[in-house]
Amino acid sequence: MPKILIFVPTYNERENAPLMAQQLSELRLDADILFVDDSSPDGTGEMLESLKPEIPRLVVHHRSGKLGIGSAHAKAISWAFAQSYEILVTMDCDFTHSPSDIPAMLEKAQSCDLAVGSRWARKDSLPGWNFFRRIMTRLGHFLTKSVLGITQDASGAFRAYRLDRLPPEVIQLAKSRNYAFFFESLYIISRNGFEIGEVPITLPARTYGHSKMALGDAFRSACHIFSIALQNIRRPEQFLLPSRHLRIDSGLQDPQDWDSYWNHSGETGNPVYEIIAGIYRRAVIKRNLESAVHRHFKEGSSLLHAGCGSGQVDVVLQRVMELTAVDISTGALALYARNNHHAAAIQHGTIFQLPFAEATFDGVYNLGVMEHFTSEEIQAILTEFHRVLKPGGKVLLFWPHAKATSVLVLRICHVFMKSALKSDKQLHPPEISHMHSRQHAEGILSNAGFKLVDYSFGMQDFFVQAIVVGMK
Repeated sequence: MPKILIFVPTYNERENAPLMAQQLSELRLDADILFVDDSSPDGTGEMLESLKPEIPRLVVHHRSGKLGIGSAHAKAISWAFAQSYEILVTMDCDFTHSPSDIPAMLEKAQSCDLAVGSRWARKDSLPGWNFFRRIMTRLGHFLTKSVLGITQDASGAFRAYRLDRLPPEVIQLAKSRNYAFFFESLYIISRNGFEIGEVPITLPARTYGHSKMALGDAFRSACHIFSIALQNIRRPEQFLLPSRHLRIDSGLQDPQDWDSYWNHSGETGNPVYEIIAGIYRRAVIKRNLESAVHRHFKEGSSLLHAGCGSGQVDVVLQRVMELTAVDISTGALALYARNNHHAAAIQHGTIFQLPFAEATFDGVYNLGVMEHFTSEEIQAILTEFHRVLKPGGKVLLFWPHAKATSVLVLRICHVFMKSALKSDKQLHPPEISHMHSRQHAEGILSNAGFKLVDYSFGMQDFFVQAIVVGMK
């Protein structure tokens, strides 16, 4: 049996804490129970101390004052690691989190690295909540999902951490010590490629007392969401564990100087553009890629992401496919390695001369790569893809269309920047070879030994990229 700790932070919870401790003990789990009290003026800490004779596995830590909810969770997680617990369950003391849901959380934690209680997995999960609190909560979920790309319930404290799978360093990357700790820590865990599972829960209005989260806390949390997004653009490494060691081929030449792009994390100097592009990449491109990959490849297929960039779109695919990534930019590879700890291999190389044997992969794919090369270079790249594919293997290309909405928008932005701002700065590397039609794709693939088997361009990504699939 794993060594389990259940943690509950308290501040002025004299009415709730004794009953919570009792109900946790009555679950008859093989678990210790930790309360961390922030010197509650109402005597919560002393009340908990008096329960120790009745609940032998009860542990109470006292802090010098009200140091913040995130700080309490960070302390409990650090202590649990130090005491070699394998699973840590965290929850609130006000009975909005029900002790009866803990067995389901523990069961879910068997198949993931972190299980979170979700208010969004079932209907009518917020009984008794007033209109204002519902709106604020839904707004918070919308922001963490759209701005940070977190699909799970990011602001809740009801979680089960697999400490035997999560390194202490990944939690230590979260710096917030208030309510923002919850979505910041979840964002970091997700960004580092760990698997997050959800357990549907019902979250009633606070059973006793009053909610401790004020409107000011909600506003500060919303600001912190955008702050994280901006920090991720400027210094993404601050949210990522050190990457695996990469072997660099010093003999490779990068004539297009992609390192100057990726060593600044793709930063254009325009944070608004980067946030919008990031949201679009996670909400649209990533979804369309996953859909296309699952249509054309069975689970466990060996796939090559050729020209992988930072690899944010691969964070889910890396767990269901055997992914190999290759890029000419060492900066891109460093980001890819941080984003995708479960990739099978990450290789420094050029797509003109791939460092792999013939017939190695079931599929090769890339996104937003081909448009940066001339027609002759594209044929050379596709010929190399053909070489490393197995018979019947497929190439999957996301290729911006000549009539793409993004092409028009970027053109307008550049004209405006040049005429109004007197700036020649490019928001995106030049695109010199757009896709034009199905016939255009068929001709290009045929010249490299492929048969076109699928082509689409439409509303699935708001008329931006043609999706081209060819078979060897």
